Amino acid sequence: MDAFFASVALRDRPELHDVPVAVGGGHRGVVLSANYAARAYGVRGGMSGLRARRLCPQLISVPGDHAAFSAVSSAVRDIFRRITPLVEMASLDEAFLDVRGATRRLGSPYAIAELVRATVHDEQGITCSAGVAPTVSVAKIASRHAKPDGVVVVPPEEVVAFLHALDVEELYGVGTATATRLRRAGLRTVRQLAHAPLEELRAAVGPGTASQLQVLAWGRDRSELHERRGPQEPDRSMGAQRTFAHDLTDREEILREVLGLAAKVTRRLRAGGVAGRTVVLTARYADFTTLTRSRALPEPTDVTQEVYAAATVLLDTLRREQRGRPGRRDALRLVGVRVEGLVPSARVHRQRVLGEREHGWSDADRAMDRATSRFGAGAVRPAALLPGATGRSEGRSEGRPEADAG
Repeated sequence: MDAFFASVALRDRPELHDVPVAVGGGHRGVVLSANYAARAYGVRGGMSGLRARRLCPQLISVPGDHAAFSAVSSAVRDIFRRITPLVEMASLDEAFLDVRGATRRLGSPYAIAELVRATVHDEQGITCSAGVAPTVSVAKIASRHAKPDGVVVVPPEEVVAFLHALDVEELYGVGTATATRLRRAGLRTVRQLAHAPLEELRAAVGPGTASQLQVLAWGRDRSELHERRGPQEPDRSMGAQRTFAHDLTDREEILREVLGLAAKVTRRLRAGGVAGRTVVLTARYADFTTLTRSRALPEPTDVTQEVYAAATVLLDTLRREQRGRPGRRDALRLVGVRVEGLVPSARVHRQRVLGEREHGWSDADRAMDRATSRFGAGAVRPAALLPGATGRSEGRSEGRPEADAG
């Protein structure tokens, strides 16, 4: 997809299509995505909102709607699977399609690419770019060259010429650090990389990377896809994060934010009919250092308090680690909670614990879901998340659910 998050956010705001816009990045936030008008000023995803506005003072920030992003992503994935069952989702807004079995029905690969693009635009109101090639990496590079809103076809007989004309940083999988090491070794083009002695390349980037890069430089990487089985296969993870209005150091304040994020993520899990086994906590400090820690649970869950309890352990682990380091970090500007390793909830059979009450946190969560679906998102919530609440939020991870209402 072309500038996916920005495109979805601006679908119903035509007055903003030709002005610089960023999704997120308001006040102290981080830019999630930018439209092409903003990218012309150097604004990019992952950049702080402050830096983005320095580059583009007239930048307009709009909030992200993650429910809309997920809905559009699912709809686009369904379009892909109408074309071919062999779809490998690379991310929320990117996929590889093996169309070899669809050419008799739909025409040439170029015609199929144009059909995909036209269908996405017609049904979802956003644009996408396609690269057509015999291997995954070359198709990816071709799609970059097609942006925005275009198609680039690289036939098998033209793969080597196409690749060898590129700079090394354009090669699939070459990041900034690898590109810097290659340039230090005098390798500036893919052609030079392809013909470099393997020992010289190993000295520059290491043995494993060297072999892989030469394979990529000749366009000989994989052509088979690792498709996600079945149209109802869940996403690999779901998460949420929040940038604070001011840096937080107090554990209780941070835990309230963690609880709110855990509730948001698990609500989405339940709505999607999935559960996950690994909880990931992301912490970004005032100096923009970002650390993540993960914890595997005994079994997949969609229960708010179970995800929150694991995230609490991870937060305390990070705080202990930072205490013992020179130049320790305390102040947090962002925290995120993610649940990974998702499976359909129907596959999860929870083991009852001896002495466990008949109704527990899972029942409480579902009761809250029913209430909020009827009366709105703020109808019921943990008491710790009520405005002005100062109670200990972490003390609610065990035992019987409280009758907390907002």
